[in-house]
Amino acid sequence: MTANPMVPSAALVASVKAATHNVYDTAEIQRQDAAHYMHPFTDHKALGERGARVMVRGDGIYLWDSEGNKILDGMSGLWCVNVGYGRTSISDAVYRQMQTLPFYNSFFNTTNVPATRLAALLVEISPPQFNHVFFTGSGSEANDTNLRMVRRYWDLKGQPQRHTIISRYNAYHGSTVAGAALGGMAGMHEQGGMIPGIEHIGQPNYLENGSGMTLDEFGIVAAGWLETKILEVGADKVAAFIGEPVQGAGGVIIPPATYWPEIGRICDKYGVLLIADEVICGFGRLGTWFGSELMQIKPDLITFAKGVTSGYVPLGGVLVGDRVASVLINEGGDFNHGFTYSGHPVACAAALENIRILMDERLVQQVAQDTGPYLKEKFEALMDHPLVGYADTCGFVAGLNLVRKKAAVVHDCEYFDPEQGVGMICRGYMFANGIIMRAVGDRMIIAPPLVMTRAQIDEMIFKIRYCLEATLIDVQKRGWVA
Repeated sequence: MTANPMVPSAALVASVKAATHNVYDTAEIQRQDAAHYMHPFTDHKALGERGARVMVRGDGIYLWDSEGNKILDGMSGLWCVNVGYGRTSISDAVYRQMQTLPFYNSFFNTTNVPATRLAALLVEISPPQFNHVFFTGSGSEANDTNLRMVRRYWDLKGQPQRHTIISRYNAYHGSTVAGAALGGMAGMHEQGGMIPGIEHIGQPNYLENGSGMTLDEFGIVAAGWLETKILEVGADKVAAFIGEPVQGAGGVIIPPATYWPEIGRICDKYGVLLIADEVICGFGRLGTWFGSELMQIKPDLITFAKGVTSGYVPLGGVLVGDRVASVLINEGGDFNHGFTYSGHPVACAAALENIRILMDERLVQQVAQDTGPYLKEKFEALMDHPLVGYADTCGFVAGLNLVRKKAAVVHDCEYFDPEQGVGMICRGYMFANGIIMRAVGDRMIIAPPLVMTRAQIDEMIFKIRYCLEATLIDVQKRGWVA
C-alpha cells in the first residue's frame, strides 16, 4: 500500500516535538539541513559533505552550538545584533504585539500603532532633512524601493531620461535582482545578469589604488571617478549615486575623510540624488546613529535594516528626504510600490524596543567615546604580527590584511596567491577556536555587538592573535612563507 503523502512520518513528528522542547540531535538536524535547506551564498554540495554547524542559543556577545561549544560572535550575527543576544524585553515586546495585532497590512488607507510610532522615532534620530519613512522587509527590498523611488522622482520632475544609477565595484546592496545589479560584485552579476541603467565606478580602497598618495589625496581622486562617470553617461541621464558609508561585505573598506564630502559636492554640482546605504552602518555601528553623520554625507535617501531590530525580527526601509518626499507626495498621486509586510506591526514593535535599549544604555555614545577607541587601539596593535600588513577600524567595524611578506610602506607588502585561500584557512582556525571572524579574500573582518565591553574586546583580540599564530604555523608548513 502506498503511504499517504499528507501524513508526516513518525520520525518527522518526533523531530518536530524534540525541536519544540530544545532537544537536538545534531546528526539528524544536519541530515535534514543537507536534504532540504538551501542556504544563502553557499556551495550546497560542499556543505552537505561536511555538515552545517547548528547554532542553538545566544546570550550577550556569545553563541552556543548544538555540541555545546561557546563562540564569541565577532560579526554580530550578520552585522546586525547590535544590542546582543538574549534581550527578553524585545521578546516581550514582540509577544505583546502578537497577542494584540499580529499582522495587518498598510494598504487600503490603514496603519498600525507600532509602524506609526517607529516612523516618528526614526525621524527624530535621523538627520534633519528626513521626515518620512517607507518600510520594507529587508535591506534588499529597501534598495529596490530606492531604485523605483528615484526613477519616479525624475519622471515627476519632467526628466524621464534620468534613470541611470551609479554605484561602486565591490559594493553590496542586496541580492534581489535590483539589489544585486546596484551592487558591484561580479560573482552576483554572473548569476542572473544585470538590469539596464546601472553603472559602476571604483571603490575608495586605499590599499588597492592609493599607492604614491596620502589618504586625503586619494580620497579626492577616488571621488573624482564619480564625476568622470557622470560626464561619460551624460549628466542629464544620471538619477542617483548609491554608496555605503563604509563598505561592509566588500571587506570593511573605510574611505579617507576627504572622500564623502567630495562625493557630495559632485552630486550637488550635477543635481544627482545621493543614496546612503546604511544597512550595516546605521544604528550605532560607527559610533553615530547613522554613518552619514560621521562621514559628512548629506543623503536624499537612507537605506536601513539589520540594526533597526538587532536582527530579532526582519525589518528594513528607506528614510526619504524632503527633496524626494515632497515631490512624491505633492505631485505623484499613487506610488505603485510596496510589500505585504511593509510596516509589519510585530517587526516595528521589536524595532521600538531595540532603539529604546540603544538610547537608554547609551550604546551609540559608548562606541563613539569608549569601546570604539579601545577597539581601535587593540585591533591596530595586531599589526605587529608577521601576517598582518594593515589593520584599520571605524567604530565597531574593523579589518586586517593577511600578507606573505610585510613592508615598511603598506603598498609594498607581498600578498598570498588568492588561489591559496589563506583567508579561509585563517577563518577555519577562528571557528575552531571559539570566535567568528569573516574572511573576504585575505582580509579578515569583524563587526561585534555594540554591547561588547573592554574586557570582552581583550578576549576577542587574544583569540584573534592565537588564530593568526595558528595560521602562520600552517602556511609555514605549506612553504608559503619563510
